[in-house]
Amino acid sequence: MNEEEERKTKQTKITKQTKNFRLFRLFRYFRLFRFSLLDIHMRAHLLGTLTAIFTLAIFISLPVSAQQRPLITEDVEIVKPGSVRFEFGIDFLQDKNFPLSGLNGDLTRFGVVRLTFGLASNVELETGGVLQNYLSINSQYQPSAVPLQLSTGTNSTHDVGDFYLATKIKLRAETERSPAFGFRFGAELPNSNQERGIGVNQTNFFATVIVGKHFGRDDRIHLFGNLGLGILTAPVDSFTQNDVLLYGLAATYRYNDRLTLVGEASGRHSTRSRAPLGTESDGAARIGARIRAAGLVWDIAGIKGLYRDSVRSGITFGVSYEASLFQPVK
Repeated sequence: MNEEEERKTKQTKITKQTKNFRLFRLFRYFRLFRFSLLDIHMRAHLLGTLTAIFTLAIFISLPVSAQQRPLITEDVEIVKPGSVRFEFGIDFLQDKNFPLSGLNGDLTRFGVVRLTFGLASNVELETGGVLQNYLSINSQYQPSAVPLQLSTGTNSTHDVGDFYLATKIKLRAETERSPAFGFRFGAELPNSNQERGIGVNQTNFFATVIVGKHFGRDDRIHLFGNLGLGILTAPVDSFTQNDVLLYGLAATYRYNDRLTLVGEASGRHSTRSRAPLGTESDGAARIGARIRAAGLVWDIAGIKGLYRDSVRSGITFGVSYEASLFQPVK
């Protein structure tokens, strides 16, 4: 191989090396560009995720007023003016007696609803009831005092619950040494059909005094109670009513901003040795919790009956939501 051929061979190698180096640099730039785009996408995705989490955390941490579910005992606190609180729950109750119809069974209360409107700083208006009661009949433990419309051989029945209207007034705010006081009164309406074997289809009136006080570090413990009078119309006995004692004692413990433990014993007590059918003593103890998540207040509680005709046991769970919907008149 002469010098000219060697020179051409070397030139060819240099050209190939140059082309390979350029391709390498181009490939490297492409990789850097691709990973830069990927990094931008990942950062944007991560930023969006963190923003969503942060926003959700802020939303979840928004302060809410005192909640009612899953307790029956009324709290003296009022829904803030212009706000509406909506509550929805489901109860599963075992071995419940219905003295008016003589039925015994397991009761499912679907749609235990309640709407509370804050009208002023110390006044709220509420309405509520049960959208549908479903009774799985276990037995007819005594003859029915009213005619029943049940299919032959049926082992279940259902009916809408009785709704109510009530007003609560906060009479005195809590101080360092003295409790808060309130007064609540209202009426239960005859929406049910007694022939279905669940409701009594009567108009009843009630009024209670409410007392509440906070204790402990950061007011974590809240004790409150109700005591009052219920005027129950007897479904069978003409021109007869039963004046019963309404009571409730409840306690809540705020474990942290999202979890609150709750418990109570509440009901009505008839002072008569033999109460008119449909107006018997009834009550239950509840122990459960409230959990704040996703801007809602979730609740769950176990139930234990206190009287012969009360439920033997049960469980309830539900959700509450409060929103500002209108501007109160000043």
